[in-house]
Amino acid sequence: MSENSKIDRRKFIGNSARLIAATSIMPIYSFSENNENTKISKSSVKTRLAIVGTGSRGSTTWGKPVVDAYPDRVEMVALCDINIKRAEAANKIIGANSKLYDAKDFDRMILETKPDIVIVTTTDGFHEKYIIRAMELGCDVISEKPIAIEADQCQRIAEAEVRTGRKIIVGFNDRHTINSMETKRILMSGELGKILAVDFHEYLDVSHGAEYYRRWHGKRRYSGTLLLHKASHHFDVVNWFVDADPVDVHAIGKLSYYGHNNPFRGRNCRTCQCTARCPYYWDMTKDQEAMALYGNCEDIDGYYRDGCLWDNEIDIYDTSSVHVNYENGTQLTYSMHTFLPYEGQYICFSCENGRLDIRINGRQAWNAPDIEFRLSKNKGESKYWTMTPPSGGHGGSDAHLKDSIFLPPQPDPLGCKAGSRAGIMSSLVGIAARQSIETGLTVKIADLMKFPNVWRG
Repeated sequence: MSENSKIDRRKFIGNSARLIAATSIMPIYSFSENNENTKISKSSVKTRLAIVGTGSRGSTTWGKPVVDAYPDRVEMVALCDINIKRAEAANKIIGANSKLYDAKDFDRMILETKPDIVIVTTTDGFHEKYIIRAMELGCDVISEKPIAIEADQCQRIAEAEVRTGRKIIVGFNDRHTINSMETKRILMSGELGKILAVDFHEYLDVSHGAEYYRRWHGKRRYSGTLLLHKASHHFDVVNWFVDADPVDVHAIGKLSYYGHNNPFRGRNCRTCQCTARCPYYWDMTKDQEAMALYGNCEDIDGYYRDGCLWDNEIDIYDTSSVHVNYENGTQLTYSMHTFLPYEGQYICFSCENGRLDIRINGRQAWNAPDIEFRLSKNKGESKYWTMTPPSGGHGGSDAHLKDSIFLPPQPDPLGCKAGSRAGIMSSLVGIAARQSIETGLTVKIADLMKFPNVWRG
């Protein structure tokens, strides 16, 4: 990449600061001021929503909870999926009596139902396709993470947002957890001084971790590996914490536990002959929602929600370590392991004036507080406190994220709301890490795409 196309941090910070200020005083659908359709008073007209991708995340994270929580503010006008049976099942779960469309009729859905916002919750590899087309047809977009799984997809999304003047919000609910917001407040206060190094360790147990390998996520052509699907949350929140751009990435990773690492396998659990030998056998017929959205729809697309964990086609990593250098000198050491006996995170910030340690305890065989903080100063002072997350999806963060989008404009002093820039930068870290694992080389972020001169998010 030429010098002129490298990241201009000063320009980006200026743009980002203006956009953060803007997000604190107007809702998502008001970003496109030049579009006549957005100039109506949203206090008296409901925001029209459409979902493309009506699986579990679309139906039970962005579908029913949004319709139930904001009945006076939103209207779910359409649902779209490659599997029309799944869209029908989702319609019943959401309870909005939306119009249903096959994925091939996406354009017709937009033209006929005229949504203000399209919520993209498809398989990750297809996010780019629907994000761009929705913006070209005049809609703003809410995209599940990751925004994209390839560098050229990131390029096209950035160019389309600038070209169309529409706006993307990325569903990074990790920014909206009480522990992340507490961490951001501490780091912004300056009490610990400059952040010199970050350690971020993700632990997934053999229940949660295994789920990724029985689903489409286990194939990199769909998920980009968990360095995109899962870790994009983590890379984004670290980018946000350190308030700097990543410069280069080096990583190692392998498939050590799942996939080919077993002598027996089947197509899916319900038809498997090895259930007595497999400790991960899952009787999907006992899960009413899974059967409605997937089991009863298999004849349309051949997708088995209870796929075999030992499928030889699984080609993502189940253990990985990533090192990231930031432009301000901060270093990140990140690891993710997905086959452990307990679940949680351990995040540490080593700073000029001390250290902040955060432990998030998920599932473990011992009693522990949900969230533990310890702030230690170089001169020996140390304080410890715990936090308990509120009820609701992902520790209450789902509701906080949606409130920031669908409720009246409210202050966002921490900059929790994430746009396309945050989404793309987090994806580029995961893409660079995957390339590094494949080549053994350090990958420079600036070599992955040409960044817009004016980035709107």
